[in-house]
Amino acid sequence: MTVYFIGAGPGAADLITVRGRDVLARCQVCLYPGSLTPTELLEHCPQHARLVDTADLTLEQIIDEQVAAHQRGDDVARMVSGDPSVYSAVAEQMRRLDASGVPYEVVPGVPAFAAAAAVLKRELTVPTVGQSVVLTRAQARSTSMPDGEKLAAFAATGTTLALHLAVNRIEQVVEELLPFYGADCPSAVVALASQSGEQVVRGTLGELAEMIRDAGITRAATIFVGPVLAAEGFPDSFLYSAARDRSKQPAPL
Repeated sequence: MTVYFIGAGPGAADLITVRGRDVLARCQVCLYPGSLTPTELLEHCPQHARLVDTADLTLEQIIDEQVAAHQRGDDVARMVSGDPSVYSAVAEQMRRLDASGVPYEVVPGVPAFAAAAAVLKRELTVPTVGQSVVLTRAQARSTSMPDGEKLAAFAATGTTLALHLAVNRIEQVVEELLPFYGADCPSAVVALASQSGEQVVRGTLGELAEMIRDAGITRAATIFVGPVLAAEGFPDSFLYSAARDRSKQPAPL
């Protein structure tokens, strides 16, 4: 049998993918992070499925559930918030499943930063303004950052930043970013994107810490910093340009 790591999306129940919903509907066991998963998603599970809230479980307990289900011949839906490729803690689960000989597959989902950008109605890659996005986080109680992944190093590129787990260290974050982006750099914060209680704050980097504190935002927030957030007058993308040659070219030999 198979363990399916399913990206449950950023919070709204209808932002799970069709594939993710269909996999849920056929798995006899569902492991889900209770504090991050909308209960409506569990309605897609089979009527008599085993539902396990992993919020208070250790990694080893979660693996034990997966291995036991495999031994019974049950498929497992292991839901994670957002998309499994980013900050999902699935890598260590995959490593243990490999060691146990348990097969698994990954079903992608809508990541939090994408949902937050949608709320802002902003493209994060704007022609001649910004063509790169750095997804990173602030160091807090979580696992330490690798030595080379310093916020200042990313900021030195001037590219668009999407910061996770940073609202509770916002003063330090702003202090590190100001020398590179300047106080007037456009910034925004989206908390609980797509969920009930969604909050949006827009302003400049220099105002960011005060805005976050005034809004009372303390969790589940994505912070964006970069000129693309207020880009105007930029050239149209070459993708749809009338000057682009759309004639069919022969395949290379």
